[in-house]
Amino acid sequence: MTLNGLGELMTAIGLTGLLFGEAKDRPLVRAVSKTLASAGFIVAAIGFGALQSRYGKIVLTGLVLGAIGDVCLLGTGKKAFMGGLVSFLLGHVAYVLAFGSLSMRPPQAFLAAVAIVTVMVLIARWVFPHAPDMRVPIGIYMLVISAMVVTAVGAGAAGAPWMVPVGAILFTVSDIAVVRQRFVKPELANRLFGLPLYYAAQLLIAWSIAAVNA
Repeated sequence: MTLNGLGELMTAIGLTGLLFGEAKDRPLVRAVSKTLASAGFIVAAIGFGALQSRYGKIVLTGLVLGAIGDVCLLGTGKKAFMGGLVSFLLGHVAYVLAFGSLSMRPPQAFLAAVAIVTVMVLIARWVFPHAPDMRVPIGIYMLVISAMVVTAVGAGAAGAPWMVPVGAILFTVSDIAVVRQRFVKPELANRLFGLPLYYAAQLLIAWSIAAVNA
């Protein structure tokens, strides 16, 4: 088995256990499974050649920050959530730098900017009334994830691997599930919907390393 294949298997097994732990409310199963799933996309990235290019190293940094954020979000308090938010924020910054280093098509990037800003305004109007004391950090996070989508779509239009824009968009949708869980309506459906999208997004972004390096 290749190293990237091992990483993908780790994520698949970990995600399965994580969804079981969420459904049955098993904190230990959830913690072990989430750690395994997140370690998997890091292993996959290394297998895809993350250490062999500048793009790969920046993406790997983003993946590691995402894994740290995953561990932080195992906690239930505000400090744990803020730790996860900061980690994911920095991870998205890494992705912006990685995607921004690729060739870009400005017209498509502009259209993506219009679309994502519209979506983020609607989300802000939906979420902010439920989180009045978190508007600034959530707003900053939304700006950075918007930049990630814009650079990913612009790069994809210029010939970057399809995994870049698709991964960025899936990541964004998974974040909506996290926000709904945290601030609007906590329920199992948020995790059952958001977690598979999140791990698929991270694996796709890791996979893009091999295509960019090819």
